[in-house]
Amino acid sequence: MNKSLLQAIRPLLLVFIFLTAFFISAKSWLAGKGVDQEVLIAGNLLLLTVSLLAFIITNRSLRSANPQAFVRAMYGSFMIKFFLLAIAAFIYIMVAGKGVNKPALIACAGLYIIYTGIETRALMKLLKQKKNA
Repeated sequence: MNKSLLQAIRPLLLVFIFLTAFFISAKSWLAGKGVDQEVLIAGNLLLLTVSLLAFIITNRSLRSANPQAFVRAMYGSFMIKFFLLAIAAFIYIMVAGKGVNKPALIACAGLYIIYTGIETRALMKLLKQKKNA
């Protein structure tokens, strides 16, 4: 990986580390609010993984001379993220049954917005560095 790519994904990694540390250290506070810590940590890990996958797919399209490649990559990465996260939520809901922790799912939806914003910001920064963009 080159230096600019590592610098671009650094905010994603820092947010993941910060949130995971918070979820681990605030277990009793989260339990008091009715939020399942394990669901948050698993959701955070899944969101990081899917965001990095989408980032890599979209970043590869920046090398293409075809301007539509970036748009296709953005749509494709969105579809991948959406369906993987929907499948993960469906599996969790089916496994947990009536024990689904709704506050944790809502928090994971908020984390999705945070990760998507950071990923988009990093991609826009890389796009600005590209000479023919």
